[in-house]
Amino acid sequence: MKKIIFILSLVIISTSYLSAQKTWTLQACIDYALTNNISIKQLELTEQISKANLTQSKLSLVPSLNAGATHSYNYGKTIDTYTNDYTTSTFQSDNFYLSSSITLFNGFQLLNTVRQNKVDLEASKYDLDKMKNDISLSIATAYLQILYCKELLAIAQNQVTVTEKQVSRTQKLVDAGTVSKGTLLTLQAQQSTEELSVVTAQNNLDIAYLTLTQMLELPSVKDFEIEIPVFEIPKESTKILTPDVIFAYASGVQPEIKSAELKMKSSEIGLAIANGLRYPTLSLRGSYGTSYSGAGKKLKDIYISDYTPSGFTSGGDTVFSPQYETVYENTSFSDQINDNLNKSISFSLTLPIFNGWQANSTIKKAKIAIQSAEYTLQTTKNTLYKDIQQAYADALAALNKYNSSSKSVDAYKESFKYAEQKFDVGMLNSTEYDDAKNKLAEAESNMLQSKYEYVFRLKVLDFYMGKPIVLN
Repeated sequence: MKKIIFILSLVIISTSYLSAQKTWTLQACIDYALTNNISIKQLELTEQISKANLTQSKLSLVPSLNAGATHSYNYGKTIDTYTNDYTTSTFQSDNFYLSSSITLFNGFQLLNTVRQNKVDLEASKYDLDKMKNDISLSIATAYLQILYCKELLAIAQNQVTVTEKQVSRTQKLVDAGTVSKGTLLTLQAQQSTEELSVVTAQNNLDIAYLTLTQMLELPSVKDFEIEIPVFEIPKESTKILTPDVIFAYASGVQPEIKSAELKMKSSEIGLAIANGLRYPTLSLRGSYGTSYSGAGKKLKDIYISDYTPSGFTSGGDTVFSPQYETVYENTSFSDQINDNLNKSISFSLTLPIFNGWQANSTIKKAKIAIQSAEYTLQTTKNTLYKDIQQAYADALAALNKYNSSSKSVDAYKESFKYAEQKFDVGMLNSTEYDDAKNKLAEAESNMLQSKYEYVFRLKVLDFYMGKPIVLN
């Protein structure tokens, strides 16, 4: 038994270790963010509300049906609903009814409301897509920032490694008396500066990781590691489409444009709904009900209780007339329910004549809403075009900077290699050596910055063309 528990423990530990060592690709980060992001969940709730509004507007086209019942206790002088006579007895009564109504015509307001809610639902879906696009780009930015910081850290660590070798070599030369101690002190100071640069680079990498994990709503940065993709940098600007070409395609597929167009269409339908306020409203109503009264009675019997003189005959004889007595009994519940059934069907026509200028005010507001939606659509298109222009300009600038810095790195590598050889034989002092080394580090940093800026702008432009964000 203990052996089995031990083996299970090893399996669990191994599984946990493998899980902890999972590396996150860019696509995995994007997928996770789209599933767990709170802002997306909120927009999904907004979409559900739009669906509920559409369902409700459709159901408004069908007849309503309501049922009701009342039970009353009657005291003192009141009208018996069964006989419509005044009574002073105490009794109970019940009423039961079904009622239904439907709007036959109201200026097509109900139909247009259904149309408008359909459009609003589509717009809410595009709003959700826009949010997903924004989050995807933000995740890609944070992901590339980590890659950038990783490479900067590697450069800084490499600088320290090179300097450590020089410090060790110079220490031996100082001990042999062939090099002054000042040279060694200068190198040691340079080493301290570069070690500080490593700490700074590591801090920047940690912050980049923290930023990405926070965007993913992960509880901790611990054991979080991204995959290092391998991608090539295209060095020809001719491979980048022009802003006009990109915009012509993007304006037809980007969700913010689609949403703005649908919202303008919704406002136009809103004007049709407002115009419907000027038309008459025709409704059909029907009801079916019955009642019961505790005071309800029915005739049970009639008999002669007595004879009273009522006159004389011509011969002088007395004429007697019978006196009748009536006997009533309570009408049963079932009899009253059947006897008191009532049905009604009615048409109702309402003509709007004057209602505080509400119809005209609503129509005016609807026209203003259309103008506002038109401005919003145009602003959205302008913003998209400017973003594409900016991304295109940034991509070209980053490409030019990358090509230039790549040449600089190659040149400074050769320069540093030559300076290192001269320094090793004592033909170059430590200050000149450090200067060559720092220039190489600066060139490598500039090349990295332009590299990832160029990659990101290319991905943005591809994204506007409807392509997924991938690093390859």
